[in-house]
Amino acid sequence: MRFLTITTILLGCAAGLRAQGNYEVQVYGYDLVKPGATMVELHSNFTVSGTKGVVDGVLPTNHALHETVEITHGWNDWFETGFYIFNSLQADGTWIYVGSHIRPRFAAPESWKWPVGVSISNEIGWQRPNISQDTWTWEIRPIVDKKIDKWYLAFNPTFDKSFHGPEAHRGYEFSPNFKFSYDVTKKVAMGVEYYGAYGPITGFDPLRDQEQQIVPAVDIDFGERWEFNFGVGVGVTQATDHLLVKAILGYRFGGPKK
Repeated sequence: MRFLTITTILLGCAAGLRAQGNYEVQVYGYDLVKPGATMVELHSNFTVSGTKGVVDGVLPTNHALHETVEITHGWNDWFETGFYIFNSLQADGTWIYVGSHIRPRFAAPESWKWPVGVSISNEIGWQRPNISQDTWTWEIRPIVDKKIDKWYLAFNPTFDKSFHGPEAHRGYEFSPNFKFSYDVTKKVAMGVEYYGAYGPITGFDPLRDQEQQIVPAVDIDFGERWEFNFGVGVGVTQATDHLLVKAILGYRFGGPKK
């Protein structure tokens, strides 16, 4: 009941909206795909309420379905590589290939026995200018997480850089993400995720121009090879899409059984 009360409050906090990249809505955990295994994930994100017109050549997000295929291979206990294929089904039925990113990620091996999990992801790639005016971008994502009894905490203090587009002159921008969840059962964890985009590290944007989204979410364990996450995202600033529904379904091929 306490969780439902908090969720209801969060759903009532929505404000205005602006175009944003709702393709991979996920807070990363520290752990990598096991050596020799390949994880295939489908990120499905539907914008229930978003921008309704073309703004500076960028297509609207309202009633757009974003489907992202993520393929990640584990090479050893400290390195993996991910590859993304972004797609969008617009409200008028038009299907668009949006772009692709590659993501090498390094982690502190479990053998180091650090008190928290630590890894760092670098994601670089291209997207169409009618989806994002900044066509070439680089994301640096440090990842820290910790499991404490039935609680799970993760923090991604992310930095974004545009190499081509109107935001290129702004330098590195700070986009923090975090997550906390609680194991309701051995198979189900419920919690809240947060996604922000504050602006340049040299001086944040005014609050109305920042993107901030709160996502009550659930993780369900369907088995050791499966991953499933579902959430409803609410924009709490004028610059964020008003309402988003997201789901992640993944399956691991090969590698160790455990």
